[in-house]
Amino acid sequence: MTELIAVAVITALAVISPGADFAMIVRNSYLHGRSTGLVSAAGVATGVLVHVTYTMLGVGLLIASSTALFTAIKLIGAAYLVYVGIKTFRARPVELDLERTVEISKSGAFRSGFLTNVLNPKTTLFVVSTFTQVVQPGTPVLQQGAYGLFMSFAHLVWFGAVAMFFSHSRLRAAMLRGQRALNKVIGSVLGGLGVSLAFAPSS
Repeated sequence: MTELIAVAVITALAVISPGADFAMIVRNSYLHGRSTGLVSAAGVATGVLVHVTYTMLGVGLLIASSTALFTAIKLIGAAYLVYVGIKTFRARPVELDLERTVEISKSGAFRSGFLTNVLNPKTTLFVVSTFTQVVQPGTPVLQQGAYGLFMSFAHLVWFGAVAMFFSHSRLRAAMLRGQRALNKVIGSVLGGLGVSLAFAPSS
């Protein structure tokens, strides 16, 4: 029970802490609507499952112990965030018409959430450290898998709620009216996260 509580608390704190996933979901939800935001949240949750899978297979320890490999993953993730940040910063305003939502494709929405999470080394460290420092070696594989599913589900619920909130018609209308400035803010945040990630210590 103590192990379960520890996993639940760590997951909750990791999920609600602001970061690239949050910025991406906010961006997709207010710019492209609720459906896009929810699909992006599903992409984030799926990305978590990728981290869980390779960690349970032992690859997570290899990534955590290999400075070169971790640095490579970190730089790829940083480059992706900088790319999306610049794209958002330079984005042209969409029409202020909530009845004609300019949605990106479902695959594009899913991919943006998935890549933002799966290329985020902070999620790598969160999952790997949880499974190595909290989950006991003797914990049954099925129970470990259940922990992983819980982590993914927690991300889906939280970011689904974020998508619902920021795609609410009144809030979204207000954000779209100020989208020129908001795009620059969110773009700067994503780009800044990428730059800080690139220069963060690998250990």
